[in-house]
Amino acid sequence: MNSGPATRNNPAAISAPTSANSAVATEATAIVNIASLVTNDPSLGDGTPLGLIQDAAVVIEGDQVVWVGETSKAPATDNRVDADGRAVIPGFVDSHSHLVFAGDRTAEFNARMSGQPYKAGGIRTTVAATRAASDEELSSNVARFMAEALRQGTTTFETKSGYGLTVEDEARALRIASTHTDEVTYLGAHIVSPDYADDPAGYVDLVTGEMLDACAPYARWVDVFCEKGAFDGDQARAILTAGKAKGLHPRVHANQLSFGPGVQLAVELDAASADHCTHLTDADVDALASGATVATLLPGAEFSTRAQWPDARRLIDAGVTVALSTDCNPGSSFTSSVPFCIALAVRDMGMTPDEALWSATAGGARALRRTDVGRLSPGARADLTVLSAPSHVHLAYRPGVPLVSEVWRRGTRVV
Repeated sequence: MNSGPATRNNPAAISAPTSANSAVATEATAIVNIASLVTNDPSLGDGTPLGLIQDAAVVIEGDQVVWVGETSKAPATDNRVDADGRAVIPGFVDSHSHLVFAGDRTAEFNARMSGQPYKAGGIRTTVAATRAASDEELSSNVARFMAEALRQGTTTFETKSGYGLTVEDEARALRIASTHTDEVTYLGAHIVSPDYADDPAGYVDLVTGEMLDACAPYARWVDVFCEKGAFDGDQARAILTAGKAKGLHPRVHANQLSFGPGVQLAVELDAASADHCTHLTDADVDALASGATVATLLPGAEFSTRAQWPDARRLIDAGVTVALSTDCNPGSSFTSSVPFCIALAVRDMGMTPDEALWSATAGGARALRRTDVGRLSPGARADLTVLSAPSHVHLAYRPGVPLVSEVWRRGTRVV
């Protein structure tokens, strides 16, 4: 993980107010006696990318962090919460998930674990179940998965459409998603709809025309699965360009199953993120290092498909900004646990515990082009996670253990 001055290619540095001496109103809440506080502000604490402060305190007023520093220097407040020697980290920022769906794909997973390869076509199973589900069922599922993730420390969620693949079903998926999060992505281009199996060009016309018109009011982002068996480079370019013309910013499912044009297309179109990034040429890595596009790695997918792990070490050493996310979906990564993904990244993708935590918090914020989340310094949104451990390193050191003891979102304890 890079350190040093803030640049667009430096994942360690986030522009933020960093004063530790701001005046604090008496209605504020101070969380004190924090063994180790991760601020993700390298101008604070030990000066590392994580900006670690030992024996720390955080002061919250309303929904914002207004002061951080050592407990002995914390200003007086009406409310005081004792962290009792536990670690505090920013809430996780899960910048890639697919939560609007019905049904599951247990049989597919079982077959894959018995030796069958993963293919993009399995998405069709979920499309059929999702189309048949009611609005209430779909909304209940999104709420359930987000609550599950919140209990594990995730406070910012992105989610996508992509399991409807008709104008009506894609629009309702985004409408439902938008009632649960502001980070909503139009993914009509997940696969070619089964209804257009013999007319892929006609489906691209639908995705860039009538479907886009219906979906754009509910979304912030446009995405495409640029992959063999889904959409090629020319089709992906047309879809992303049309989305941009409607005010949606690009993200790209890129280079997951094979080498291809997705990553370089993402950089060319200034996509916020290129997601998966498993099969990369040197030119792909160079493009990511020279642009503002974040490489979002999704180790849950490799775990669940027994596929090749992305080489995070190669990307970080090249100066690429890396995010970690769950890719929670019913087919290839049915996990909502960012701590699990951190443990996988450290064990199998060459990341250090510090890098993995940064990527799951500040990196995720970069992938959503957000500066208000993913950090705990003055001016940030008061989203924080308290661990039943003295250090964030325990997230990788004790995999599978439920270490999240408290979650605060927008300044209120919610777990």
